[in-house]
Amino acid sequence: MARDLAETHPDAAGTIAVLGGGAWGTALANLAARAGASVTLWARDADQAAAMAAARVNARRLPDIALHAAVAPTADLAAIACARVVLLAVPAQELRGVAIAARPHVAPGVPIIVCAKGIERATGLFMSDVVREALPGHPPAILSGPSFAEDVARGMPTAVTLAARDAALAEALAARFAAPWFRLYHSTDPRGVEIGGSVKNVLAIACGIAAGRGLGRSAGAALIARGFAEMTRFALAHGADAGTLMGLSGLGDLVLTCGATQSRNYSFGLALGQGLDVAEARARAGTVEGAQTCGILVTLAARANVDMPIARAVDDVLGGRASVEAAIAALMARPAKAEARY
Repeated sequence: MARDLAETHPDAAGTIAVLGGGAWGTALANLAARAGASVTLWARDADQAAAMAAARVNARRLPDIALHAAVAPTADLAAIACARVVLLAVPAQELRGVAIAARPHVAPGVPIIVCAKGIERATGLFMSDVVREALPGHPPAILSGPSFAEDVARGMPTAVTLAARDAALAEALAARFAAPWFRLYHSTDPRGVEIGGSVKNVLAIACGIAAGRGLGRSAGAALIARGFAEMTRFALAHGADAGTLMGLSGLGDLVLTCGATQSRNYSFGLALGQGLDVAEARARAGTVEGAQTCGILVTLAARANVDMPIARAVDDVLGGRASVEAAIAALMARPAKAEARY
């Protein structure tokens, strides 16, 4: 049985802060409140925070889900000073800025749980490393897996992974957020967990493009299988455990994201496959983490001598270097070879 968080890491017990007023941040805030915590939910937009506090609902992102009574929306970062766990549920490319802004207000030693899925474009750093730079002295953990915010908010059965280098911290944090419908597996491989969450978004764009072009389920299945091999090769080259990729945060999240229109990445790819240009597809889908991650992912793969033809094809389409048709033709024209696991 997981030890209580207060016993294993006294600094991590008590009030919880969720930074990010989107659907995912709101769902996680409600989840923590239902588990018995007092939750501060920070939103960058003061008007949004005030509206959530008054109406007790996030009308922009989860209009049908009432905020739990123990969730306190705010736009004041100073309100997180009492938090003993902080969740960063902002887009990956905004995570550093929010973390730096929060730094004066976070109590010493408080664990930081990253709930974003991406790689920082400007530096090529994974999210846990961004936290180490922006919030030194605060142990980072990664929360990732097959989960849509609305499913979690509605209490639908969901299982995800929470990873930290410190096994006791990972176990204790997982126990802290567990609910009858929300199962958390703990891991000591944060690198594998965060890579799975980042790469699957790029692969979901590829699957969406194929679906939008009407290429059929066989093509979609092939993209998932070979995309998973790309993900695993990349993860192994960056020190991850292959077993992590076989779990919820790798294969599980990949399967969910690559076939559901609830995924912004898949929907973005679907729009591209249907003939919209990149700007039009982005306007329809909103924030698309995979589009933000794709270029730096391909760059890091090249540096590590990792072959990622699907990710590279997506990057070529997004960068205007290839049409959808040309990218598909290039993938199908690759030389035949023996199939390898990775």
